[in-house]
Amino acid sequence: KKDVVIPPKKPKLSKAERRAKQEAQRAAKGLNIGGGGVGVGGKKSGGGNGQDGNGGGNGNGRDGDKAAKNNSTGSSQPKNSSSQDESSNAATKDKNQDKTLNFFSHLPPYKDFKTNPDFSGICLASSSGLPPSSSSNNGNQNLHPAVIALGIQYADGTIRGSNSRTIAMLQTFQTVVEDYSFPTKDSRTDYRNDLENTVLKPAFTYWTTKCRLHSVTMGNAFTFLKLAVVSLDRYMEEKEVKEILIDGMEAYIEERIKFADQAIVKYASTKIIDGDVILVYAKSELIQMLLMHVKNNSDRNFRVILVDSRPLLEAKDMLERLMDAGIECTYILLNSVSYVMKEVTKVFLGASALLRDGSVLNRVGTASIALIARNHNIPVLVCCETYKISSRVQLESITGNELGDPNELVSNTCHGENGASSSLLKDWREKDCLRLLNLLYDLTPSEFVSGIVTEMGILPPTSVAVLLREMNPQDSSSGIKATN
Repeated sequence: KKDVVIPPKKPKLSKAERRAKQEAQRAAKGLNIGGGGVGVGGKKSGGGNGQDGNGGGNGNGRDGDKAAKNNSTGSSQPKNSSSQDESSNAATKDKNQDKTLNFFSHLPPYKDFKTNPDFSGICLASSSGLPPSSSSNNGNQNLHPAVIALGIQYADGTIRGSNSRTIAMLQTFQTVVEDYSFPTKDSRTDYRNDLENTVLKPAFTYWTTKCRLHSVTMGNAFTFLKLAVVSLDRYMEEKEVKEILIDGMEAYIEERIKFADQAIVKYASTKIIDGDVILVYAKSELIQMLLMHVKNNSDRNFRVILVDSRPLLEAKDMLERLMDAGIECTYILLNSVSYVMKEVTKVFLGASALLRDGSVLNRVGTASIALIARNHNIPVLVCCETYKISSRVQLESITGNELGDPNELVSNTCHGENGASSSLLKDWREKDCLRLLNLLYDLTPSEFVSGIVTEMGILPPTSVAVLLREMNPQDSSSGIKATN
């Protein structure tokens, strides 16, 4: 009778370790490291050579393990140092992820470009002389300098707001397309595939994975740009291609954003009458444009209540501009809304995105204001451009959201017994029993919204799906064919 050999059990990974492993796999897949199907440790078969001990040899998982061992034993000193850096980076990432609430652990963690080692966008070129796939900064040196500069502005919060982020993205792509050169005729490469796969997609992926998650508006604008590239004729001249793409992006900015804002202001201004008390929340450039238009182009007297919330306190900038325009204003924080709502006659809100079922995705706190306004029977009007409409449906604010910088919540000081100022949350990462959560968005159900003001007119929330179908007839026709 032969003895049965029971293999030892694999060590059980913690949640943070599993999360780090998944992030490494996603990064390897997104950057096409090691050819096709590369996994950490070479567990998946691949068509190319692995990199830095990630496996990816030809054949099954055992070949990948052998390749990983050979790479680890035959590596030089620089690779050893890089592996130590990677382990320290993983430890830092695990520590940060441990401080995320389990309820929101599925959301990508916030990446601080100043301290997070994964943010490698500040490196404009590689000094090692290695090809992009084997350099330490994951090939970011091949990105256009304008792409990296914009990524830093996304990461540090210099550019906020859906419209501002989308306009900045399209203007950056205009610069990138202007500097783009067609591949040589000897390579027999279609310039459309080359432009999309080596220029546009890497830039968009860099912004999303390294800097900040893209907004719905950025995704819609990028989809428009990809369709514009695909629709070009293959044998078109380089100069003509650049003119078409640059003019198309400029038209998108002018028509879908700037002209749309002017039309929304025209429709929404008819709802403001003399003696109104209007409540607005946070900072919205469109709402600010609306209020200043009514003030400068009519003799209607109205008062504005600006509601703000920590940690961004964005409404302060809007408050200053409205006061300079001579508008009577009241500034309060979110926790005081229920006390002033009895004075309000109308609520005007902005939107970061408008979902298919009429729900509104906006700065966290918007749903609370809409709920209180509904309980007081006060109309809630949401001003939103049609290019912000998303085809997805979301029922709550947990499945899809974005985590902000938790350190922004720490900027709270109190005075001790001796009168000295000290932070209540100092060294919060060192306290095992303390976790901070800084959500950026919440979802306002459609039943809390009285009307949606778009450049097409004032519509009920139930008409968003119809508007989306009219704007994208190719989607509805393809859906009909699929059902048949």
